[in-house]
Amino acid sequence: MSTATTLNNLPVAVLGAGPVGLAAAAHLLERGLTPLVLEAGSAVAANLATYRQVRLFSPWQFNVDKAARRLLLQHGWNAPADDGLPTAGELVDQYLAPLASLPALAPHLKFGQRVIAITRAGFDKVKTKGREAAPFIVRTQTAEGPQEFLARAVIDATGTWSHPNPLGANGIAAIGESALGERIAYGMPDVAGLERSRYAGQRVLVVGAGHSAAGSLLALAQLAEQDPRTSIVWATRSSQLARVFGGGDADGLRARGQLGQRLKALRDSGALEMHEDFRIREIVESGGKLHVIGELKDGSASAIDGIDRIVCATGARPDLSITRELRVRHDPWLESTDLLAPLIDPNEHSCGSVRPHGHRELAHPESGYYAVGAKSYGRAPNFLMATGYEQVRSVVAALAGDMGAADDVQLELPETGVCNTRLAYDDAETDKSSGCCGGPGPRGEAQDQSSGCCGGPGPRGDAQDQSSGCCGGAKPAAGTGTLRLSELPARWFRTLALSGAHCCA
Repeated sequence: MSTATTLNNLPVAVLGAGPVGLAAAAHLLERGLTPLVLEAGSAVAANLATYRQVRLFSPWQFNVDKAARRLLLQHGWNAPADDGLPTAGELVDQYLAPLASLPALAPHLKFGQRVIAITRAGFDKVKTKGREAAPFIVRTQTAEGPQEFLARAVIDATGTWSHPNPLGANGIAAIGESALGERIAYGMPDVAGLERSRYAGQRVLVVGAGHSAAGSLLALAQLAEQDPRTSIVWATRSSQLARVFGGGDADGLRARGQLGQRLKALRDSGALEMHEDFRIREIVESGGKLHVIGELKDGSASAIDGIDRIVCATGARPDLSITRELRVRHDPWLESTDLLAPLIDPNEHSCGSVRPHGHRELAHPESGYYAVGAKSYGRAPNFLMATGYEQVRSVVAALAGDMGAADDVQLELPETGVCNTRLAYDDAETDKSSGCCGGPGPRGEAQDQSSGCCGGPGPRGDAQDQSSGCCGGAKPAAGTGTLRLSELPARWFRTLALSGAHCCA
């Protein structure tokens, strides 16, 4: 039997049974290929299950993969209304769990399999001749010990959620952060629900300027309404909060736009203590309280005192250690797939939209290995599930040899209504003439309606058209003015939203 025949008899390993991983499995089945889905958790979508209470800002139409939908409908699935906004828990219960239980897919799922390494059979990273014909070895850690699986290709959808960024502003843990870890929650704890007793009546610091931070702040505001002893402190590393406040009515996802408006109104109400341009360096405990020590933009020392608990919502990063023996190429600062980085770099452009991309941008020098989903974005924010679904459709088509379909990438994402990411990532003062909708661009280059993120070449020379830019829709609405917390509609505290930054909305 030839090596090629041997490889073709092996499954395609899919790492992770979240939304994007299960979508990859559905596309593989539809193409007549065999998936082997390895999931670290005891059930599908283990990461989503940690924030079941969170209502996503993307409606069902963006949350269900097309191949998965076709497979479910074959078995009498009752599809939710396209315009409904599910919680993370509803996404699991009404979509992902039924998908995983289908007879066509269930036999290919293996739970409790934490991937710890990927390599080529008989080849370390250095050896070249013949490596493309060698199968992949995927090693996992299980309750019974290590296991190994052979695969013809690997689709890595392990995401980033389980590897949160630290509190330290320098990209490493703040001094004292590890030792005081019991007082720090990462991601989006259920502060107003299951974990209410841990936060009620406490002075809680939320760190971060993304949608996860916004959701936690609004949940804490709800808790503070019920228990006025609860106080809220918000710290951000920058004073430019345009990205989290969002585009309001100009946002293509109505709930995402409303989230930013609710947060801005909460800040303006004076119901929370605000610390902008605050960069955390150290955390110390004294008298049962946490003292968060940092520095301000001008380098002067500052501190936030008397904290009981901290919610760290500073984003997440990929685990690159599992591919150390593969020939992978990552962008040196985003840690994303190398060719994708120019399209998503938040320092330069990408206002929530990204040019369609598929197997070619996701490929690595290691033939047959693809990072997809939030992991493909590395540390870049604002990843949407719909992006991941189109990624795996293209990748699976390439693995099946249908290069025409693989290259026919079509990605339609809703605009954020926030045209200038410079507002979110630069410390420079901005005005109406700066940014990507006219005037100097993020690096000082001249831009007009046909250039940069408004169409035409982007900051790194990427061709973009009007449908893939970031300036569609109206300008973000002006400030909402000062409101009292009691004046905010109760419904504003009932609908939370989650950042699409890491595979969820």
